[in-house]
Amino acid sequence: MLYQHIQYELADKIAWIRFNRPDQLNAMNRAMMDEIIRALESVRAADASELAVCVITGEGKAFMAGADIKEYATQTLEQFEAFQSRGRALYASIESNSKPVIAAINGYAFGGGFEIALSCDMILARQYSKMGLPEINLNLIPGGGGTQRLARKLGTNLANEMIMTGRIATAEEMYQRGIINHIYEKELFPEQVAAFAKDLASKPADRLRVIKELIQASTGKVHESALDAEQSALSRFYQSAEGQSKLQEFYQNSLSKKS
Repeated sequence: MLYQHIQYELADKIAWIRFNRPDQLNAMNRAMMDEIIRALESVRAADASELAVCVITGEGKAFMAGADIKEYATQTLEQFEAFQSRGRALYASIESNSKPVIAAINGYAFGGGFEIALSCDMILARQYSKMGLPEINLNLIPGGGGTQRLARKLGTNLANEMIMTGRIATAEEMYQRGIINHIYEKELFPEQVAAFAKDLASKPADRLRVIKELIQASTGKVHESALDAEQSALSRFYQSAEGQSKLQEFYQNSLSKKS
């Protein structure tokens, strides 16, 4: 299967999904989102004897810097809501996947990029990586389940702080908070992520699947009603004069930097 915006590779029972728009800091557009979902469907459908673990990472200096502002700031409301609904399917395809999914954060993970990582079963990070949900700075809120998943994994007080202020956190802080499993030095990051995934892939696949299901059952899945409310609120803020003003300002600034 051919991909334009991601790389998909299977080796040693590990599926590698690499975001491949490094010149855009791997910002996610609609086409890229569809490719990620297709790759995750391939992971789900694969026989466990051939594919046991999936790793999601990015090319270049970013994991994913959020949504592609060129699309995000110029969508009609109908296009915007379709984009958000498709994103919701992406996060669900990670959480409901029959295989463990590991996020390997290799740099910046903002907005939807951090929401992808929060949907994964484990997070590995390169030293000095940065992550957060800065949507408030565009007069918006997270729209991919960030308000729900960050609170579940970090606790309500700290999730409130990060989302309400848009503060960016380091990998080192998130490791201390229990969000990140391991931090690896930049030079050793690829090989140590591969070693971690290879060790996990050596475990009995049926046990891994059941453990994932049981742990999700113990913590409770994200409620669809809460995701509905989040998406509805974001659509309202996206349409608002304040939201559009900040988005267009950010969009024009991004164009100026490239010219």
